[in-house]
Amino acid sequence: MKRVLTVGVFDLLHVGHIELFRKAKALGDYLIVAVQDSDYVSRFKPEANLVYTTEERCYMVSAIRYVDEVVVYRNVGDVADEVNFDIFAKGPDQTHAGFQRVVDYCGETGKSVVVMPRTEGISSSELKSLIKCMK
Repeated sequence: MKRVLTVGVFDLLHVGHIELFRKAKALGDYLIVAVQDSDYVSRFKPEANLVYTTEERCYMVSAIRYVDEVVVYRNVGDVADEVNFDIFAKGPDQTHAGFQRVVDYCGETGKSVVVMPRTEGISSSELKSLIKCMK
């Protein structure tokens, strides 16, 4: 069984996230989605202004049919040590040092890395801006 891992904050779920999960699931047999802990997001990205708690985001992600398992992570650089997976599915903009550590780990251990395309015309940042304008 091939286990696929993808990671993110997933605060405002949208069609792009669903497409990510659908495409990531198609890469293997079992999809694990790692949701970043709210305290960690707030500490390192205070401008993120999360809408949902860690538990709420995990609940929403777990309700999506493509997702087999949801785990919480703090630092993406440590997720490879915490989750058993065969394929790491990441976004094209997920390039900082923590992600590079996971990519290096995959190379060293024979695991695959797949860069997933973004869904055109949708992003959480755009949604948050739109919502602010509607107030």
